[in-house]
Amino acid sequence: MNWMTRAASLLAALWMCVACTAAAADVPTVFDVGTMHVERYGERGSTVILIPGLASGSWVWKDVVTALRGEQRVYAVTLAGFDGQPAVKGDGLALANQALHELIVSQRLDKPVLVGHSLGGTLALMFAAARSDLIAGVVAVDGLPVFPSTEGMPAAHRLALAERVRAQLNVARPEFEAQQLQYMRRIGVDGEEKAAALAKLSARSDPTATADFAARLMALDLRPQMRFIRVPVMELSPYLASDYAARGIDESAKTAYYRSLLEGVEKLEVVSIPRARHFAMIDQPEAFMQALVRFLRRVAVP
Repeated sequence: MNWMTRAASLLAALWMCVACTAAAADVPTVFDVGTMHVERYGERGSTVILIPGLASGSWVWKDVVTALRGEQRVYAVTLAGFDGQPAVKGDGLALANQALHELIVSQRLDKPVLVGHSLGGTLALMFAAARSDLIAGVVAVDGLPVFPSTEGMPAAHRLALAERVRAQLNVARPEFEAQQLQYMRRIGVDGEEKAAALAKLSARSDPTATADFAARLMALDLRPQMRFIRVPVMELSPYLASDYAARGIDESAKTAYYRSLLEGVEKLEVVSIPRARHFAMIDQPEAFMQALVRFLRRVAVP
């Protein structure tokens, strides 16, 4: 074998090693903590815990994981009953809150930032109100301490509404799949192709578990607890003008409304994500990542 052949062989081997290393970096370490399924990416940097919303899995954060994993240690979790994970008996929200605490303690995570979407954002706020000492901050993506438009509801009416939501969502799988498609079209994302793709993914969740989480979310009013949050909170407020124009709600009005629901949070920033619906990280990934990275640089523990 002459020197050119040997050089070519060595170069090919080198590229194979690089490719294998890159592929290995894409493969998470997978484990379960309590009722929570966990995917870990990366071994260095400050820590981010990504929490998806109702009927969602870690697929929500696919592009976010890709963007962060080089500089951050990323934990993408999935709640019980969602995205093919087994459902559990009992209060799934309380169990998820307990599992989040167990994850931070058992993995010895030093002040992670919680990033939650929708239900996941509400869970992050709930955790922060009780255990701000364990985290560096919260990013809530359209996740609030009380479900929008129910803030003035008496407790009894709120509970009745929660049970109606449970009954509407606890249906046979074909109807559940149809519901997911309708939801994605009307509220989830902007665009038919994206709506159809996300509906297929969210339909992998268990209808009964989804109904139970939705009912518990509807019954919550965490606003009195917001004053106990001692870490910075960034609320991302998606705004698609065509969804609000008929109601006369402009972008600044929605931002102000979200700020009012989070009254009591000492270090609060509400950031609007224009041209986005509920899944802001999918509708406007660049604007989402800019806001997230800016927050992480400000609060994350090195």
